[in-house]
Amino acid sequence: MARRKRYSAEFKRQALNRADEPGVSDALVCEELGVSTRQLRRWREAVREHGDEEAFPGQGKARDQELLQLKRKLKKAEQELDFLREAARYFAKESK
Repeated sequence: MARRKRYSAEFKRQALNRADEPGVSDALVCEELGVSTRQLRRWREAVREHGDEEAFPGQGKARDQELLQLKRKLKKAEQELDFLREAARYFAKESK
C-alpha cells in the first residue's frame, strides 16, 4: 500500500496562489507540482470554508498516533488469539 503524500500548509497556499495567477490553469499547476486536480480543488474549498489561516491546521499527527496505537493493540490481540488457538488444539489432542 502506497503511503499518502503530505504537503505543508505553505506548499498548499503557494499552489493555490500559483493557480490564481492570470493565464495559469489548475491543470497546469497540478502537472507542475505533481498533485491531482481534485486535491487542488479540496485545498481551495478548505480555504473558502475556513479562511486562509485556519484552512490547513496541521499534519494530523494526533490521529496518526492513535491509529498506530490501535494497530499495535490489534496485533497483540491477534497474537494472543493465535496462542490460545494453538493451546486449545494441543489440549484437544491430549484429551483423546
